Amino acid sequence: MAKAVEEYQVPRDFEGFGEEGLDPKWPNNARIAISFVLNYEEGGERNVLDGDAHSEPYLWEKGASGGHKGEGHRYLNAEHDYEYGSRVASWRLIRLFKEFGWNFTTYAVAVALKRNPDFAKALVRDGHEVACHGLRWLDIFDYSLEEEKEYIKENIQILKDVTGEMPVGAYYGRGTPNTPLLFPQVWRELGAELLWSSECYNDDVPYWLDLPYEKELPESERQGMLLIPYNYDCNDGKFHMSPGFGSSVAETYEQYLKNTFDCLYREGGKMMNIPLHTRIIGKPGRSEALRKFMLYVKEKPGVWVTTRRDIAKHMRKEYPYKPNGAWLKGKA
Repeated sequence: MAKAVEEYQVPRDFEGFGEEGLDPKWPNNARIAISFVLNYEEGGERNVLDGDAHSEPYLWEKGASGGHKGEGHRYLNAEHDYEYGSRVASWRLIRLFKEFGWNFTTYAVAVALKRNPDFAKALVRDGHEVACHGLRWLDIFDYSLEEEKEYIKENIQILKDVTGEMPVGAYYGRGTPNTPLLFPQVWRELGAELLWSSECYNDDVPYWLDLPYEKELPESERQGMLLIPYNYDCNDGKFHMSPGFGSSVAETYEQYLKNTFDCLYREGGKMMNIPLHTRIIGKPGRSEALRKFMLYVKEKPGVWVTTRRDIAKHMRKEYPYKPNGAWLKGKA
């Protein structure tokens, strides 16, 4: 089990922005920012051919009943469901977002995207963002600090090679207790800048986090880390989780997205996450439900559909980092 290193631990915060909240001041006075996030993992999941003990039992069409065929044995059913995500569904989603002229952020597992280079090129061609989602789609909870640093570095380098762009954001979801605060340090060691991390789930707006290992630096030298919160409740992975949307009930998913949008839109000054997985939302019945939600949103004024990269750039402009909460401009 990984050792939680004190200087890399995120403090807990039960107050947040309080009753008044934070106004992100979205561009053009938009009431809401929508971030579609495509988790691209196909080809990076567990597989005997890649030296793993068994095929991937998690988040595919058989859901909780999926399982695997024992140690050392391939399970073609699982392999082919993942392959559907890369072979077919990836292109269905490219077409869908091209229809609306919208961009999404891709949480890309490096090995997965490397195995589908044409898709990697299409993402960049169409203006979609590619962010780090791990070297492979595996738990690394037992990694040491140095092992994890190298793992992150290799993740970054492969994505840079396959897309031609340096990733500026990260979300693992399967890291160690040290992962979130390791990210900005690794980017700096590579001579690059991490614009955002989404390794948090505790708000509806982005916010700055002070880095514990910067506390001894002069305030002018501290950089902090911008967090863009993620979520699980709108995640299409819940088609294969219990309790969830139900594997064949796309209308339940569509209605939940509409309910979430309506609430955040009414409140104003919020961000909505819509987490997607190629092999899940890219099935015809579910992609059609997503399209219906997109048509619903398209008719609303004051909606900013964008990438996390552009959300980060906006927040850095409107709320540049200052330590100890001073970035809040008057709320410190």
